[in-house]
Amino acid sequence: MTSAGSLPSSRPPLARMMRIHEVLQDGHLTNCTKLAERLEVSTKTIMRDLAFMRDQLDLPVEYDPRTYSWSYGYPVRSFPTVRVSEGELLALLVAQKALEQYEGTPYHDQLAHAFEKLSAALHDRVSFSASRSLGSVSFHHQGLSKADLRVFDSLSRAVMQGLEVEFEYAKPQSAPERRRVQPYHLANRQNAWYLVGHDLDRSDLRNFAVVRMQSVSVTARRFERPADFSPERHYGRSFGAFVGKGDHTVVVRFRPEAAPLIKERVWHETLETRDLPDGGLEFTLRLDSLDEVQRWILGWGALAEVVEPPELARAVGEAGEAVARLYAAGRRRPRA
Repeated sequence: MTSAGSLPSSRPPLARMMRIHEVLQDGHLTNCTKLAERLEVSTKTIMRDLAFMRDQLDLPVEYDPRTYSWSYGYPVRSFPTVRVSEGELLALLVAQKALEQYEGTPYHDQLAHAFEKLSAALHDRVSFSASRSLGSVSFHHQGLSKADLRVFDSLSRAVMQGLEVEFEYAKPQSAPERRRVQPYHLANRQNAWYLVGHDLDRSDLRNFAVVRMQSVSVTARRFERPADFSPERHYGRSFGAFVGKGDHTVVVRFRPEAAPLIKERVWHETLETRDLPDGGLEFTLRLDSLDEVQRWILGWGALAEVVEPPELARAVGEAGEAVARLYAAGRRRPRA
């Protein structure tokens, strides 16, 4: 029978070594037999744990042959569960700063808790001023989603636990519709959160903007997410958040003035580029939808020309003509 103070033999090695650390930290003399009985493992396992703590974790584990006991050679205040370099820790803190926009979400709380653990585990191993280092780093996120954090919390729990959800979904300029969904994944695309899931009434995999969800309820109905579902594959040919059903090869030629700017970023996983003789750049993508890339191309104005497909070139041209007419009408309209 397992006593109240002991651990089951299936306890992971790290947890077991942390219990050994607690015993040694208290300054009590102990031996392998006592530790093995307490943790319900063999003495050989305890010997391996003590050797690992001494040789790999740099803990002052010492054996006294006179008393046949183990102890710490000097006081140890914390167990070094994580070992990272100063640069790695700074990178993690920068990532934390980047995620401040999601304060209040379950992920933000879990991240804060993880950093508390890191701080305790790295005592006296890394020394630098986080506030001074991060004072030179800032993030500006344009067009942040206004998703309700309570809705996000419910969806996160449903995804993690494999529970169906029901909600009212309001598309722009449309009346809300009741949806029943098996939620597979929460994705942040272009500073907005989306739920990817199987729409039960439509028998199809759909994307839902979290900001458009109302009256979200998590049901008690469980489901199994398909083993072949992959968010990377799901969004593999999406230019942004929308996932379509098509297969389009998009070719755009950028003028020399825009070519250096295009080269500064990775715009898509399927991107291929080719330098042109005049200093311009040819840009090729494989996408499942043209809507979002059309809006992006329009943002480059006369610096970008669509070569393929013809329907995208036509749509961009028509949109450009409509913008020109709008501003031409504005010039003729008298000022108020």
